[in-house]
This record gives sequence, structure tokens and C-alpha cells, in this order.
Amino acid sequence: MTDQVNFGDELVSPDEKTRRVGRVFSSVARRYDLMNDLMSGGLHRRWKDRFVDRVKPRTGERVLDMAGGTGDVAFRMAKRGAHVSVADINADMLAVGMERAEALGLKNLAWKQENAEGLSFESSTFDAYTIAFGIRNVTDIPSALKEAHRVLRHGGRFYCLEFSTSEWPGFADIYELYAGKLIPRIGRAVAKDEGSYRYLVESIRRFPKPEAFRQMIAEAGFVQANAETILGGLVCIHSGWKI
Repeated sequence: MTDQVNFGDELVSPDEKTRRVGRVFSSVARRYDLMNDLMSGGLHRRWKDRFVDRVKPRTGERVLDMAGGTGDVAFRMAKRGAHVSVADINADMLAVGMERAEALGLKNLAWKQENAEGLSFESSTFDAYTIAFGIRNVTDIPSALKEAHRVLRHGGRFYCLEFSTSEWPGFADIYELYAGKLIPRIGRAVAKDEGSYRYLVESIRRFPKPEAFRQMIAEAGFVQANAETILGGLVCIHSGWKI
């Protein structure tokens, strides 16, 4: 790619976006889960529970959890008996996840540094591909979706949990005020990093709305592409099948 892309509200080169996103997550890795609790009032845990319920990981299945970072979604799937490969482009996020997994005594987990746009895994390897709150940080989203399709076996399923924009009147305005004004301040106070959380808020605003992203999933080759909205679309569970 040679065109400029959005890093939040700023236009940068694709390589520069990848580097900057890496710095963001290296900066916030140690406080990432605490900040998720503070920013969502703990609701992210319910969203992830609902997400994994939709994935329905089964004993012995091979699942790739991309942008799996600190392991929140991977742990839920491993507890159901799935063999989960946790992949993330950021080594600092993976380090936190591995420490958490060891402390919890969780097995059935493998950890690997990977770029979603060009995975090292062989084609038709996994029964399911999951990515939670990570796809909007990918520089070339269509390439990542095509890679997800490639590494899934026939009959495999794709699930993505991501923020978008709520369509609920009133609530959307309240959330926008909260996100724009308070989340960066919480980031400054708790994670000592206001800029990274300002970027994360801006990246949510820039992410395609549920129907537009559903179409992107279909264009990557998935069938029965679906978007299940939560809180009027503020959070969405996207899905598709490889057949």
C-alpha cells in the first residue's frame, strides 16, 4: 500500500500507522485490562462472555485468537477445552498474557507474535478464528480478513468483536461526550498515557459501521456474514463461515 491511512484522526503512511499502533499497545500493555474495566464499567467482561458463547468453542478444536494480547478471550475458550493459538503483533501484550496464563495454571494455549495481514500459519489450519477489539487497529483490514479466511478450514467460522458507533438517540451523544472527554483523562491518570487512549477513541469513530463491515467480511469470501449489535451498535459481534 502507498496511500495514506488513518491513525485515529491523523493521516499517516501505512508503515507509520503500524509502528505507532505498536507503540500504543506497548505503552498500555501492563494497564490494559484495568483500563478496560474502568472504561466500560466492567461491561467488556459480559461482552466477551457473549462473544465466546457465539463462537461455541468445543473440546479439541483449534482456534486462532488474533490480537489476543492479554488472553481475556483465549482463556475463556481454553476453559471450554479448545486448543487456542494466541497471536498478536505486539510482544509486550503477549508477555502480559503469558504471565496471566501461568498464574492461572491454564493449558491448551500457544503464544506467537504474528501480523494479522500476513500470518505464518498454513492454510486450512483452524476450526475458528476470533479477534476481539483488535481489527480496527489493523493497517490493511481487507488483507487481514482474507488471511483469516485462508487459515480456516472448510466449515470454519470467523468471529469478530469490535466497537462501532451507537445508533441509539441520546445514548450515542452521551457516549461520545464520555469517550472524547473522559477516556483520555482516565488514561492519563491510570495508565500515564493520555495520547494512546485518545487514539483508541478516535479509532472507534473511524471504524466502519456494522453493515459496512459486514460487507467487508462477505467480500473476503465468508458466507452468511452477520452483524449482531449491542447497545445500538456501540459494540458488535461480526461473524461469517468458510465453505
